[in-house]
Amino acid sequence: MRPILMKGHERPLTFLKYNREGDLLFSCAKDHTPTVWFADNGERLGTYRGHNGAVWCCDVSRDSTRLITGSADQTAKLWNVQTGTQLYTFNFGSPTRSVDFSIGDKLAVITTDPFMELTSAIHVKRIARDPSDQTGESVLTIKGPQGRINRAIWGPLNRTIISAGEDAVTRVWDTETGKLINESDKESGHQKTVTSLAKSADWSHFLTGSLDKSAKLWDTRTLTLVKTYVTERPVNAVAMSPLLDHVVIGGGQEASHVTTTDRRAGKFEAKFFHKILQEEIGGVKGHFGPINALAFNPDGRSFSSGGEDGYVRLHHFDPDYFNIKM
Repeated sequence: MRPILMKGHERPLTFLKYNREGDLLFSCAKDHTPTVWFADNGERLGTYRGHNGAVWCCDVSRDSTRLITGSADQTAKLWNVQTGTQLYTFNFGSPTRSVDFSIGDKLAVITTDPFMELTSAIHVKRIARDPSDQTGESVLTIKGPQGRINRAIWGPLNRTIISAGEDAVTRVWDTETGKLINESDKESGHQKTVTSLAKSADWSHFLTGSLDKSAKLWDTRTLTLVKTYVTERPVNAVAMSPLLDHVVIGGGQEASHVTTTDRRAGKFEAKFFHKILQEEIGGVKGHFGPINALAFNPDGRSFSSGGEDGYVRLHHFDPDYFNIKM
């Protein structure tokens, strides 16, 4: 399995996202410019210029016509995927950390960081079909918990929003009322900041990764802990195979400790675990810094990782990967 090295960012990667067909890969980094690539050969298609700060997150609509990005410049922007033009800018009073389109792409959830006297917040915006009708008003604003919310995504049928962040608790909110429905158990849940959140293809369960060196699998409906995968490094990114019972976990150090280099250069690996047996299957090495972003192609036949080293590594699986016997 030879990776395709995609060099287009000058700063550390923050997020990776495939479109629904799996032919395009969108990457976000701290260099202000989200980029789109062909997912089969790693060719760079183009960039989305306009942000003025690190871009933390992105999502692409089901029909691959709209891209939404959230940035440290206190805005979230809507883009035309094909032309790269800005369609709309949502302005906030604090950096935006996470963006996610709802099922049907009529709504988007955007989270903002604590800043000055503002607490973290979850905003739900209506996404107009015609960009000229787009407004910036929120359908719903949920005042968040203490600390940053690192990730918020829509639950099944857009009835809930699932959020997780610095206080290590995963929460489920009602999208109609904004009330808290459920939160993860303090004992069985994560002990440190939750850095990442990935949902299964059928939405029955989701995966969280945390700086407590573990990833946990949760039941979406009841928020009960199903599985725990333990690694020896802080987890910055998690992804789930849509094809096999595999989860992939990437990490390294926290970004603030990156300057203390490890003698094992190029040894930051994405570890594969068996989803059910919780055993490590193998790892893919290669990054020269912590892995900050992971994404599986929707067909389950390739995955990509983005690192602190500014590279995106695209891996197409060998045939024997699909025949691993546990």
